Amino acid sequence: MKVTLDVNGTEHAVEVSPWKRLLDVLREDLRLTGTKEGCGEGECGACTVMLDGEAVNSCLVAIGQCDRRAVTTVEGLAKGDVLHAVQRALVACGGAQCGICTPGIAVCAAHVVDRGLVVGRDDASARAQVRELLAGNICRCTGYQLIVDAIVTAAREVGR
Repeated sequence: MKVTLDVNGTEHAVEVSPWKRLLDVLREDLRLTGTKEGCGEGECGACTVMLDGEAVNSCLVAIGQCDRRAVTTVEGLAKGDVLHAVQRALVACGGAQCGICTPGIAVCAAHVVDRGLVVGRDDASARAQVRELLAGNICRCTGYQLIVDAIVTAAREVGR
């Protein structure tokens, strides 16, 4: 099956089985290796991308469902040399360690931040809200505090 999709603003046409996972097409066919496979079962969030503006686990999406749709990967968050606010904050706050979960967290967090979903009135409520919004992203290296700090920081920066 020929599938045409817009990935990070560039149109790509791939000839693949309609049952091949979006994750595998991104990594193998398009060589966009930023998106990681963690569990392969939609439980960890490492493979999170945006499909038509909504955060999805790319390990659960058949490429046959993606024809004529827009995909944003971690590689597409930055605009040229300018990192997305979430990417900058993850670096500044030390919110990334081994790097397996980081791309999925960055994409999910960008989705949350760009839509203004972090609206906590104070630090404690904002942090609780971020933890809930990122519940589908598992990190085995951190206690999440630095990740949460980074996302709250990015939300404040974008909300200004």
